[in-house]
Amino acid sequence: MADRPGLCRLAVDQCLNREVNGPGWIGTGAGSALKGFVGGSIAQTSGAHANVQGWNASVLTDVVLLHVAAWSYVVTFGELACGIGLVIGLFTGIAAFGGAFMNLNHMLAGVVSTNPVLLLLELPLILAWRAAGYIGLDFTVLPLLGTPWQRGPLPKNLPRVLGSEPA
Repeated sequence: MADRPGLCRLAVDQCLNREVNGPGWIGTGAGSALKGFVGGSIAQTSGAHANVQGWNASVLTDVVLLHVAAWSYVVTFGELACGIGLVIGLFTGIAAFGGAFMNLNHMLAGVVSTNPVLLLLELPLILAWRAAGYIGLDFTVLPLLGTPWQRGPLPKNLPRVLGSEPA
């Protein structure tokens, strides 16, 4: 698909900018940048034209702010995994879904930016994951692992969990 390289470049670029140029995402002081972002989102819940829904502010307050350092690692490395998955074409549909989920969460948090455009570019990758995977590692990996409707040869040769013998 034509939009896969552009999406992966944006995701990797965002992750590297957070890691290199944006202190407060990982390492010492991890979570301080995300805490500011979440605080800005929660502030947008009041007023005549609130940008953030009350239920989303509750989730941000009760889930994200309680473990803000862990969530900053999840955001940073989630974007990196999404970008790498899209650039090498490995689990393309899953990587595109992860990117779409992140863009949706940014929009729900009151940040518009380029997120609607990226979400629209990721939807065809999610829906046409098989066609999107013909260019990349999905072409060789998916036949080995299999799909939900056809099991590949690799899982058949792996030993069963808990010491049980294959049937």
